[in-house]
Amino acid sequence: MAPFYTGIAQLVEHWSPKPGVGSSSLSARAENYINMSFTTYVKESFEELNNKMTWLPRGEAQKSTVVVATFTILFALAVFFVDKVFQGALDWFFHLFA
Repeated sequence: MAPFYTGIAQLVEHWSPKPGVGSSSLSARAENYINMSFTTYVKESFEELNNKMTWLPRGEAQKSTVVVATFTILFALAVFFVDKVFQGALDWFFHLFA
C-alpha cells in the first residue's frame, strides 16, 4: 500500500491547473522517499537548500524582515484597538439592559 503522502501528491497533481506539466510526476518523487532513511533525507534536504536554492542577498532579507515585523506590529495594534472599541460598545449595550 502506498503511503499517505503519495496519495496527496497524486491528488494535487491531478487537480492542478496544468496536470503533468513541469516534472514527470509529483507522486513519482514522493515514491522515492518511501524507502529513504531519515539521515539520507536530511542530507539531501541540506544539499538542496545549499546548492539548488536561490537566496535573497543578506541586506535585502534584513530589509524584508524589518518590513514584515513592522506591519505585523501595526496589524496587531489595529486588531487590539478594534477589539477594545467593540468591547466597549458591547459593555455599554449590555449595561443598558442591566
